[in-house]
Amino acid sequence: MVARSSDVRPSAVRHSASPQAGGRGRRRGAGRLAGLGVGGTALLFLLTGCDVGAAFDGFGWPQGGISPEANRMYDLWIASTIAALAVGVFVWGLIFWCVIRYRKRGNELPVQTRFNMPMEFLYTIAPILIVSVLFYYTAIVQTDVDRVTKNPDVTVEVVAFKWNWQFNYRDGVGPEANTVASTLGTTEVIPVLVLPTGRSIRFEETSKDVIHSFWVPEMLFKRDVFPGKVRNVFEVSELTTEGAFVGRCAELCGTYHSMMNFELRVVSPEKYDQFLAAKRAGKSTQEALESIGEKPLAETTFPFETRRTESNFNPDSAPAGSGS
Repeated sequence: MVARSSDVRPSAVRHSASPQAGGRGRRRGAGRLAGLGVGGTALLFLLTGCDVGAAFDGFGWPQGGISPEANRMYDLWIASTIAALAVGVFVWGLIFWCVIRYRKRGNELPVQTRFNMPMEFLYTIAPILIVSVLFYYTAIVQTDVDRVTKNPDVTVEVVAFKWNWQFNYRDGVGPEANTVASTLGTTEVIPVLVLPTGRSIRFEETSKDVIHSFWVPEMLFKRDVFPGKVRNVFEVSELTTEGAFVGRCAELCGTYHSMMNFELRVVSPEKYDQFLAAKRAGKSTQEALESIGEKPLAETTFPFETRRTESNFNPDSAPAGSGS
């Protein structure tokens, strides 16, 4: 039988009868909270002093960013994940501590605690502070990543179609600008997008058929490519690392969606200017890459096999069109 809320068991009276005992209990509680705060602060300093993301494979986020925007988003993701884990560990600890500390011992009713102002303050204010801090830094990073300028150093028009890519190097921004060089992907050749380090780059995206998505994991998050008159525009302030990086379509677009790859080749500004000059002179993308000492074909991915052969549709033993 459970005692009514107005009833207090003698055992409870014994625990709270002495003011000195109550004061000592409050001081012990404050000491525990202070210890938790100091321990949490020390843990945060420890975690910020090492590369937590690398130790845990980025917590699912692509590592090795090649643009300032990618690195800012990576840092925000790691910090948010650590904050979530810290809150989770704290809450789980409280749950298990209560389960063990206040488990049933005979028929004695534990001391009933009501109107605990420190606890009510903690579970009301702490979530508000956490959400406010996360919102603040998210808004800053989002605004920085979505920023575009009036006069970027390089403008590339990304044209998607089932199931390949075309990259047009433009002499200005907007649909009215002119294309000075172009790279077109085919079934046999992976398109290679050549871009320089140290220069701001604008991407203007459009699709010829369905919705696609332009994604280089090390450069930025995926950006949808829409058909029609919609041009999805974004920029990166610079690319910081030379090398070859695989690019993908990240939006289900049909039969060969998984094979709709391209390669981003990041080179020095001098090599980029030489590449663009070679393209303007009439050389193919492969010839222009060789002229600047780069490999002519993609290194990070390979053309897809369509299997569109005669024998794929007709048995070898039967003439075409005769049926089975």
